[in-house]
Amino acid sequence: MPAAPATPAAPAVVSDSPEIRWRLTSGFPKSLDTLYGAAEMFAKSVSEATDGRFQIQTFAAGEIVGTPQALDAVANNTVEMAHTASYYYVGKDPTYGILTAAPFGLNTRMQNSWFYQNGGIDIANEFYGKAGLYALPGGNTGTQMGGWFRKEIKTVQDLSGLKMRIAGIAGNVMQKLGVVPQQIPGGDIYPALERGTIDAAEWVGPYDDEKLGFYKVAPYYYYPGWWEGGAMIKFFFNKEKLASLPKSYRAVIEAAAAYANIDMTAKYDARNPGALRRLVGGGAQLKPFSQEIMEACLKAANEFYEETSAKNAEFKKVWDNMKAFRNEGYLWFQVAEYTYDNFMIRARARGL
Repeated sequence: MPAAPATPAAPAVVSDSPEIRWRLTSGFPKSLDTLYGAAEMFAKSVSEATDGRFQIQTFAAGEIVGTPQALDAVANNTVEMAHTASYYYVGKDPTYGILTAAPFGLNTRMQNSWFYQNGGIDIANEFYGKAGLYALPGGNTGTQMGGWFRKEIKTVQDLSGLKMRIAGIAGNVMQKLGVVPQQIPGGDIYPALERGTIDAAEWVGPYDDEKLGFYKVAPYYYYPGWWEGGAMIKFFFNKEKLASLPKSYRAVIEAAAAYANIDMTAKYDARNPGALRRLVGGGAQLKPFSQEIMEACLKAANEFYEETSAKNAEFKKVWDNMKAFRNEGYLWFQVAEYTYDNFMIRARARGL
């Protein structure tokens, strides 16, 4: 079996390059090894590419600041950088939300293409820069699951009054269908489900969900998480600190971030299948959202985009660009990717 890919080549760092020590606060606990591990991989890559002259110490959520304070900590230079999802800060501005994952927006490959090849990094940083931040893609979970439910959800009416742990823009959209969104930290979800304080909860996908044991108290496992067709995590830097680095160190950071970005998706794609099998074997009942529910959610999402774009020019600028790219992307995906994937799914079901 071939070895795992090595850290990508970085520019040579000369012996008189400065010794720099930074701190990185993660938006995730260490128990979520794929999410938190991306920050550790990034720091290791930077150190190795600079012969240890540029060291970045990683801290889990809560060790320096909690997840809700991570971006402010970077902006005010409490720490030099963070690794987190910007949709945790949607309360500041909904634009933070769609720059992680837009309901019925870009899938993972489209996000990478939009950020790297269609000016998405510049578009995002025009927005982030106003808060003193600069961001680079730093990992993607792929399309997430639709969450864990204590009862079956067959119709749109079944959503009415449902108390669901769901964050950000997805909560705004679900609220239009009668869901009562709840903001609950990951560690508090299980007891809330167990006690019936909430009726449902979304998290990430099989590999991470398995760790939290939701299937024991909410057996219905729905898919897909249409609000996260691909959740783009990012490395956030204090804009002035980043600008002060030597050009070679900037290049190292960009290479290390890109490596961590693609590696996260690869890890989830490798680990989710086995976890899904174990969850179903443990009693989880795997179910798709009905066509009726999916179409109602899409209609509600489009209403949200129209309403928000009408009152937020920055949101509109990002969403209009992203939506146009999505529409072109699916023009291509339906020709080859969709046909190939669906053939293989049908072939597998027939045992071929």
